Amino acid sequence: MSIELSHYLILAAILFSISIAGIVINRKNIIILLMSIEVMLLSVNLNFIAFSHYLNDLAGQVFVFFILTVAAAEAAIGLAILVVLFRNKGSISVEDITELRG
Repeated sequence: MSIELSHYLILAAILFSISIAGIVINRKNIIILLMSIEVMLLSVNLNFIAFSHYLNDLAGQVFVFFILTVAAAEAAIGLAILVVLFRNKGSISVEDITELRG
């Protein structure tokens, strides 16, 4: 039994659906929202790698490195914002972020 392209696409679709559900269901916890966005990016990366392997083209795999770099920067900046928010407000609730609007 070999793993075909459709298996990778189904797995990526399941991961993407789980991340969408995490965003829609949980709107209170910022950390879970950030984790859902990361899972969404990883499912897109899985699609890029699967199609890159299927088409024997390395462009998709190179593009994944750029996406992972942006995702790492986004996670670092998001966590830094959460640390500053926690120091100022004492919690990381979504309602506290809406109070920061100028």
